[in-house]
Amino acid sequence: MTMKKALTIAGSDSSGGAGIQADLKTFQELGVYGMTALTTIVSMDSKNHWHHQVFPQAVDTVEAQLETIISVGVDALKTGMLGSVEIIELAARKIKENNLQNVVIDPVMVCKGEDEVLFPEHTVAYRESLLPLGTITTPNLFEASQLAGMGPIKTIDQMKEAAEKIQALGVKFVIIKGGSKLQGTDKAIDVFYDGQEFELIENELIDTPYTHGAGCTFAAAITAELAKGKNIREAVENAKQFITEAIRHSWRLNEYVGPTMHGAYKLYGPGRQQ
Repeated sequence: MTMKKALTIAGSDSSGGAGIQADLKTFQELGVYGMTALTTIVSMDSKNHWHHQVFPQAVDTVEAQLETIISVGVDALKTGMLGSVEIIELAARKIKENNLQNVVIDPVMVCKGEDEVLFPEHTVAYRESLLPLGTITTPNLFEASQLAGMGPIKTIDQMKEAAEKIQALGVKFVIIKGGSKLQGTDKAIDVFYDGQEFELIENELIDTPYTHGAGCTFAAAITAELAKGKNIREAVENAKQFITEAIRHSWRLNEYVGPTMHGAYKLYGPGRQQ
């Protein structure tokens, strides 16, 4: 028996809902073999309102992990929290040197407030080093505004404008996640752009505060589907079904956070085994 292999270059969420934990759960649910290059360890202080503590890993440690994984072989990969310009550039170099295909870029940004990026040099590194090598990128509204060099994105027309600007950086496909922050709609709307045409992907807006790890899970699902040989449109559509069920059946972990349910697609959704 053989399995398709997927790599995630991302941080560890000690609470289990996001980061490499979400990625590995998603890979497993969708039938691909997951491998990890750990960039950062994130813990949460239960005595201080779930305050995040971030422990970056050394660049040579990340590189050693990537060398191990690349020697095995990779059918698709995603990036998540990379943590520094040096690691963003390392990921780009390894992708280019090894001609890695099916590259999903989830441009995780550490931010303060709603309109101020904490490390603007990371945005520059994404734009110049990593996005030109990507198959698809999956920013949320804030991340899209940063990558596109725009102000806050609140409408579908602004999402389309941002998608054009991001695709012009070299990435083949862009999907901007509207989520619950898009104004004037009762739907969850994403904008998919292939460089020529826009497509609105509409789903019901599920009213829940428990969406921790949703972005990681969605990008990981696209990665898994690409690893299995699906084309980009099929991968996105299947990933939307997967994350919709995961959010629909999300749950409360504690008073601070609630993760999506990675097993929901198989248990209750389109992937259910009869």
